[in-house]
Amino acid sequence: MSESRPGRPTAEEIERLLIGLPPRFTRSEVAAKSGVPQELAERIWRALGFAQRADDAVAFTEADVDALRRVRSMLDSGLLDEQTVIRMARALGQTTARLAQWQAEIMIGTLLPDEPSADDLATVLDTAQGLMPDFEHVLTHVWRAQLAAAGTRLLAIADVNDELVPTRVPMAVGFADLVSFTRRSRELDEKELARLVEGFESRASDVVASHGARLVKTLGDEVLFTAPTREGAAAVALDLVGADELRIGMAYGPVVSSMGDVFGTTVNLAARLTAIARPGTILVDAELAEGLDGYELHKIRRRPARGLGVVQPYVLRRSSS
Repeated sequence: MSESRPGRPTAEEIERLLIGLPPRFTRSEVAAKSGVPQELAERIWRALGFAQRADDAVAFTEADVDALRRVRSMLDSGLLDEQTVIRMARALGQTTARLAQWQAEIMIGTLLPDEPSADDLATVLDTAQGLMPDFEHVLTHVWRAQLAAAGTRLLAIADVNDELVPTRVPMAVGFADLVSFTRRSRELDEKELARLVEGFESRASDVVASHGARLVKTLGDEVLFTAPTREGAAAVALDLVGADELRIGMAYGPVVSSMGDVFGTTVNLAARLTAIARPGTILVDAELAEGLDGYELHKIRRRPARGLGVVQPYVLRRSSS
């Protein structure tokens, strides 16, 4: 049992409130009841991001049994193999862990006073429990809509490349970076720094989505985005840059997509261009610049880019006309 201060909810109480079912089974029992080999079940739990339990720990619920039975059904049907199951579990675990942490921080920051009491913590838990049914419904809907959007993007890429599943896809890649973030982080307190980062990520997410591009990931003081066209990437960058506190680097070329992320020389080139861009400017590579019409492009002197040799950057601006 976990220790707690008087009146403060325990870990067991939190799990019972949010999961809704009491733990009844050990590791071996949940595997036996689901029909999934114990070694595979343990690999799935690890891929989902959960700590390994002791052999005799009663830590699994009927919902865990049901989830593993569904995995067994997919394996038995031949629709998925074990390697695919583990990869899907890792994707699910990493994504939902970040989502849950983010939501917990939002709820706590919204509902708790600066000096919370045990009663305040209980109120947060009660509120979260009351919101669960509606949020589960919204979560499922948004996941399906995002899956449809991902499928649509893949089809568009396949049409351009005449391949159903191209391995290296040409696209625009961009990094947007907050200038002097390290210095500013020393000047701001924790709450001000959190507001700065959240405001930056929120604005970037809105701008990227509005132009049909994809926000690949956020890195605190930097965001990585992709766009299927040069024009889409240029529109995102010009709407984002807006002030001297931001700089952006972009490149166009073949990209490898894996695990929701993007890799390859094009990504590395965009990162190098961001590093040499001045505050309030957008630098693009020659490949992106040469296929872009309707914008002002100014060639600047060639620069060395670590690991990539000498590159020819262009400054991108809106057309004066």
